[in-house]
Amino acid sequence: MFYDTSSFIKPAPHLRDDRFHALVMLLPRESKRLLARAVLQIPEVKSVLDDGWFVVSRGVTPAYILEELTGQVADKGNSTAGIVTGGRLASVIEEDRLGPWVFKDGELSETPAQQALGQFRARDVSIRGANAVDPSGNIAVLAADAGGGTVGGIWGTLTARGSHWVAPVSLERLIPDVIEAARVCGNYLWDLTMGQAAGLMPVVNAQIVTEIEALAILTGVTATHVASGGVAGSEGAVMLSLSGEESVVREAFELLEAIKGEEQFEAPRLIPYIREPETAPPH
Repeated sequence: MFYDTSSFIKPAPHLRDDRFHALVMLLPRESKRLLARAVLQIPEVKSVLDDGWFVVSRGVTPAYILEELTGQVADKGNSTAGIVTGGRLASVIEEDRLGPWVFKDGELSETPAQQALGQFRARDVSIRGANAVDPSGNIAVLAADAGGGTVGGIWGTLTARGSHWVAPVSLERLIPDVIEAARVCGNYLWDLTMGQAAGLMPVVNAQIVTEIEALAILTGVTATHVASGGVAGSEGAVMLSLSGEESVVREAFELLEAIKGEEQFEAPRLIPYIREPETAPPH
């Protein structure tokens, strides 16, 4: 769970404590940069980059991790299969898709992802972002592929072996209940779609990294999700309250100020719009 439930005794709303406080706002691409930096500081990730398999699955947020890890600019728009852009659910043209990326002992490897996955131990790490996260810490991934896409390919192995699934996901993607949402989705369920048809693959055992965890990992500050949304270029914004010792809050604030202004990337080429998808497997 990413919400702190360690204490149910809260101060009265009108009482101010003596901690230092700040209010911040992150756009989705700024959150992705923050999440990427935090993921690489998780102890299990740092350990496996010294000794082990580290697989970065396709996804826009994982592409930021790839960029932070290699120091090279990633083609973020094409580093995924499914994407929500252009006002619709979409898929990148297949020949343009990049990834996944496999690292062995911290070095980029030519080993195919499925072959690396077959050699996973409990200490090895797979990175996969998400399209939804709920207050219980469950995530879900949209999957246009009838076999479940990346999630369908990795979930069984990671779960059976007790390997680490690290899921960086912004609070802009917070929904009430992942399990309930998955029950009403399916590739062949839809009669009409605004773009690509997709199912929703729920995952209940991933290590979630939202902006809250990211700031705790990087600075130790206490962050609280207080608002979301915006207009005219600030759609998807997440507002956070920061609190703690003054030095810690200032460190977190300055970190986020340095991330502000993260450039938007170009949209990829997309598979044509679909309004009436197939509702059964093709014969």
